[in-house]
Amino acid sequence: MEINGRCLCGAVSFVAESVDTNIHSCHCDICRKWSGGPAFAASVGSVSFEGEEHVTRYDSSEWAERGFCSRCGGHLFYRLKEANHYVLWMGTFDDLSPFKLAGEIYIDQKPAMYNLAGDHPRLTGEQFMASVQEKFS
Repeated sequence: MEINGRCLCGAVSFVAESVDTNIHSCHCDICRKWSGGPAFAASVGSVSFEGEEHVTRYDSSEWAERGFCSRCGGHLFYRLKEANHYVLWMGTFDDLSPFKLAGEIYIDQKPAMYNLAGDHPRLTGEQFMASVQEKFS
C-alpha cells in the first residue's frame, strides 16, 4: 500500500510504500516528551521525501533518530539508524482510514491518567526491545 503525507506547513511531503496499516502507540518517555502524549505511528517499507532540505534530524538515542520539519516543527518520523527503518507519525498521513490500532509499546511507562480502548497486545519496553532485536538482527 502506498500513502502520501506531509508536515503541517507542507514544506515536506512524502510517499510511503509498503505501509503497515496495523499501527502501534508508544508510551515511552521520549515519545511522550516529543509528541506531547502517546505517539501513534506506522511502520513503512520505504519512504521518499520531497522538500528534504527542510527535514531536521535529531539523534534521540544511540540507535534511533527523529525527523521534523524545520519550518513548522511538525513531527515526521522515527528511524532506526542501523536498519534504516522508518516509522511515520500518524498525523502526517493524508488519509487515516486504512489504519487500525494493533498494539501498544512501553506500556510500563504509560501514565495512569489514560487508557487506550481495544483488545490488542500491550508490550513493556523490555518485551518491545527484544522483539526489535529479533526482527532486525
